[in-house]
Amino acid sequence: MAEDSDLERTEPASARRIEKARAEGQVPQSRELMAFLIMAAAVGGFWVLGGWLAGHAGSIMRHGLSFSREAALHPETLGASFAALSWEGLLLAAPMFLLTVAAAIATPFAIGGWVFAPQVLTVNFTRIDPVKGFGRMFSWYSVGELVKAVLKALLIGGVIYWVVHHQQDDLFALIGQPVDIALGSFGRTLVFAATALVAGVAVIAAIDVPFQLWRYYQGLRMTREELREEMKELEGDPQLKARIRSQQREIARRRMMAEVPKADVVVTNPTHFAVALKYDSEQMGAPQVVAKGMNLIAEKIRDLAREHGVPVLEAPPLARALHRHTEVGDQIPAALYTAVAEVLAYVYQLNQYLPGRGLPPVAPHDIAVPAGMDPGMAA
Repeated sequence: MAEDSDLERTEPASARRIEKARAEGQVPQSRELMAFLIMAAAVGGFWVLGGWLAGHAGSIMRHGLSFSREAALHPETLGASFAALSWEGLLLAAPMFLLTVAAAIATPFAIGGWVFAPQVLTVNFTRIDPVKGFGRMFSWYSVGELVKAVLKALLIGGVIYWVVHHQQDDLFALIGQPVDIALGSFGRTLVFAATALVAGVAVIAAIDVPFQLWRYYQGLRMTREELREEMKELEGDPQLKARIRSQQREIARRRMMAEVPKADVVVTNPTHFAVALKYDSEQMGAPQVVAKGMNLIAEKIRDLAREHGVPVLEAPPLARALHRHTEVGDQIPAALYTAVAEVLAYVYQLNQYLPGRGLPPVAPHDIAVPAGMDPGMAA
């Protein structure tokens, strides 16, 4: 059962999966939204520019239908006139053309954002596989598209029927009107019908866009196994990361052990904790912890200190406090200055005695630390 659940696409698409799909040119698309935006741009353009377009179109028609006898006898003159009128017609249609093209280009921004994927233009023979094409013809998606087409036809047909029924008196009245008045009335009726049709297409687009978004993200859903593999790719194999962390800890431990021979003193528990301290009055504001550890590491620190002649002092409360409240490389906290000062004074006397320049020092016992600093006392 667990294996079956891992093979089911039950998990939402990750951000990486969505980004990869976009890079491959897979974005949500809605033909109905594009149809609505193009129709809305065309109707809006006619609404704003209708008078200007009608006036210039009439002017072009009058110029095209009127010519002199000399022009009729010279075909080259008629050809030049036709070319000029054609250019004027193209310029007249340019604003509407640009509006519809802008609407078509704006559609991807409205639903999925602009994507440039050159690999989509490469030849892919699997797209023309007749077997897969036959399967797509009888898929649930095709059934859904068929139902959507039928509903769209019914809706648009209903809008057209309503417009004709609503405007039938005005349409019949056009028969008895003068041409100039009839053209104006027919233009208003045409704009009304186009607006109603755009409203119907807007309803279709409002239904289709959420459906296409749902279908797009459903198609990108992932199995649990795919999610795990993606997490491994992004964050790395947990076992490999554990080995890397182990190696990093070992390198840090070796670097720490290399500082023990340079320490001034090692304070011990005496068996469970060991903390190596170093103090240089010219470079440090306070003594610094150069190494610390528990149990086996503490034992290695003690052995290494004795091997290199570094004094080892048993001071359990101070050793526990230093181990709890400092990290390697930190200076000791101000609350432990007095206790550490006793230790360094002992080390100074010891260094004077060893060459035979003083009396043998007495190792300090029962070095006190402030209340709350010793975790052993708190326990």
